[in-house]
Amino acid sequence: MKYKSPFLDDRKKLFENSVGFVILDRFPVNNGHCLIIPHRVYSDYFSSTSKEVEGLNDLIFKAKKYLDTEFNPSGFNVGINCGESAGQTIMHMHIHLIPRFLGDTQDPSGGVRGVIPLKKKY
Repeated sequence: MKYKSPFLDDRKKLFENSVGFVILDRFPVNNGHCLIIPHRVYSDYFSSTSKEVEGLNDLIFKAKKYLDTEFNPSGFNVGINCGESAGQTIMHMHIHLIPRFLGDTQDPSGGVRGVIPLKKKY
């Protein structure tokens, strides 16, 4: 059976280029949480071609500009889960762009280091 990406649904594409597209996350961490997704279905960021990296990066910056205008966040987290041990549950590579706001968590220090909670503080 051929893999069907869960991203290929009825959600509105905010941006698109020849490499991929941007949609809002179905289960957002914060308002405006976006996913940057390549058209080509592959599981690992490290399997991206240089053209894909360039095109996906362009979409990240377009999405960031959109989020600045629409939500006025005070910061961002950018994240990619590569492999099940890193928390990847959807095997179609995607990049999370999560707007952050003052007070959205009690203590944001450590940022993405929080994926292993005991290592967040150093």
